[in-house]
Amino acid sequence: MLSTIKSLTKKYAPEFIEVRHHLHAHPELSYQEYETSKFVQSKLKEFGIPFEIKATTGVVGLIKGRNPEKRIIALRADMDALPIKEENEIPYKSKNEGVMHACGHDVHTSCLLGAAKILQETKDEWEGTVKLIFQPGEEKNPGGASLMIKDGVLENPKPQAILALHVNTILEVGKLSFRSGKVMASADELYITVKGKGGHAASPHLVIDPILISSHLIIALQQLISRNNNPFNPSVLSITAFNAGATTNVIPNEVKLMGTFRAMDEEWRVKAHELIRKTTTELVQSMGGEADIHIDVGYPCVMNNKAVNDTARKKAEEYMGKENVSETELRMGAEDFGYYAQQIPACFYRLGTMNKAKGITSGVHTPTFNIDESAIEIGMGMMAWLGSQV
Repeated sequence: MLSTIKSLTKKYAPEFIEVRHHLHAHPELSYQEYETSKFVQSKLKEFGIPFEIKATTGVVGLIKGRNPEKRIIALRADMDALPIKEENEIPYKSKNEGVMHACGHDVHTSCLLGAAKILQETKDEWEGTVKLIFQPGEEKNPGGASLMIKDGVLENPKPQAILALHVNTILEVGKLSFRSGKVMASADELYITVKGKGGHAASPHLVIDPILISSHLIIALQQLISRNNNPFNPSVLSITAFNAGATTNVIPNEVKLMGTFRAMDEEWRVKAHELIRKTTTELVQSMGGEADIHIDVGYPCVMNNKAVNDTARKKAEEYMGKENVSETELRMGAEDFGYYAQQIPACFYRLGTMNKAKGITSGVHTPTFNIDESAIEIGMGMMAWLGSQV
């Protein structure tokens, strides 16, 4: 089976590099992946794979091998792009102004389509069922994964495990990485309005200065994390926007703050939300102001199941060679794959795409993001191999 998958992957890799070019040139924002969804559907039809639509633009295919009830494995790819203007000068540059596949979702979708074709052609050679999940909206709350789950993607049939890959721009092409347990952080958005009483900047004794209050609040929120959280439990709170005032001699009535809170532990996450609300309300009131605070609860942390991760890593070593498989580093970034991992055993692994010799080093979410496209062959082959073996 290993040699068969490698042979087919090599044969079909150029086709799916072209698929990636098409997707990259026609990116669509979160929950607007209408043409991308149609394209994925057309490919599944071409391969003879039955599918259904979930969460408006999501596509779910099903491939049954021998003894289809024996094992049911899900493979997932995300399809949405980002609101970024591409700066790469390449033949397949984005044709949609201000929208770009800058996080590699075009790569993920291409790899899963490639794996789908291989698994469909070899379905008489492996046992079980593989569910193909092409989901919308990974980049934007509430997360396409949560909508797909609500629409029953993990039922009829229910997978015993789910796997997904993600490009890694700091991992050399030809490499894969895995990690058991905590992999990525939860992500919550903070929106705080500090209300005071504005007036002339030369008469601060007659005002309630929301800028001063907000400055104290930002420092207090940083201390809240550093003095209440176990330092061995990764967590980050960053205030990323401070909006107030318009001139030099007027103290405004209010300040608007925005930020993000990240955690690797759900119990601490809940406690931190309470502390953030309490600290904000009480500190602002103690200085004479009022505060409105909204925490937009986002994705949970990504937790890899040890048994599934260990099996997938072992199979990756068989496919790639042990020297080409490493340990994924902890990331405080977030991924809505965490929703799947809350429901069933999961494995989220990394696909190396960097090539320093070719100057391919830009990170995700940048206007110059790109990959060494030999990673497509590795990614699709690996997904097909894991889908048939885990």
